[in-house]
This record gives sequence, structure tokens and C-alpha cells, in this order.
Amino acid sequence: MKLPVSTEWMLHCATTLAQLEPGATASAAQLAEYYDLPPAYLAKQLQALVRAGLLMATTGPRGGFRLARSPADITLLAIVEAVDGTSAPYECREIRQRGTGALPAADCQQTCVLAVRMAEAHEAWRASLAAVTLAGVLGDIPATAPARTRSLLGRAGE
Repeated sequence: MKLPVSTEWMLHCATTLAQLEPGATASAAQLAEYYDLPPAYLAKQLQALVRAGLLMATTGPRGGFRLARSPADITLLAIVEAVDGTSAPYECREIRQRGTGALPAADCQQTCVLAVRMAEAHEAWRASLAAVTLAGVLGDIPATAPARTRSLLGRAGE
């Protein structure tokens, strides 16, 4: 499975916003500069996290983005699904029933074993991401990272 580059962007941006003081914001332009990303496209992706209830956006001169929930309440799965959706990456098209190697219909009463295994793998992947919160990620980053992030991005909340 290959996820779009925007998934990486949103995982990093959410982790970065989680490092700010409560109420502090960072604008899309600040985050774009911080990571050397295209501002307009980044802003569009950040809005996906707002729509999912993971970020809040404020307007005005001190506006920007901040977490809408505690870092302990935001999972990596929630971020990935906000950006990429919830559909499974594998879709069985039942090719076992086509072509010269087509199986008889009687042999295809059960769901394709490959579809079953791919679904199991997808669910394991989802469960793994659901078990990791931004708070957990913050516990694994270098101890100096939050202070550095705050000095570069922190803005007082309104």
C-alpha cells in the first residue's frame, strides 16, 4: 500500500501542532515554511483535518491551526483516514472466475482467500495506527523538539 505524500505532511503537521502550548496556533504559511511545502496545497490538506474534527482553524491576524482535541485523543488512524478516507486499499475483482483458468461457480461460494487475507492485513494495520496517539508520538520525539518547535511556530491563542 502506498499512501499519498499528503499523509506524511498531515502526520507531521499534527505532531508539530501537538507540541505547541495550549491555545497557540500556527498558520498554514508557517507550517509550509517549516517543512518547505507548497502553502496552498498544505492549507487544503489542513482543512481535511478541520473537517474531521482533529484541528481547529481560527481567523484573523493571530489565527491559524491548533489541535481540536487533546493529543491523547487523536490517533494516527484518525489523521490518515481524514486525509485518505476509510476505504480498504485492496479490492478483489474475482478474477479467479474469469479467463481460461476460471474456477467453477461451486468453488467460489466462499469469499476469495486472498481477499480475506488482505482484509485481515488491512485491519491489523488500522488497529496498529488506532493504538498510537499523538501523545504517544510526543513521548518518542527528542526532548528538545517541543521547545524548538514552540520557538519557531508558537503564537499566543486569541
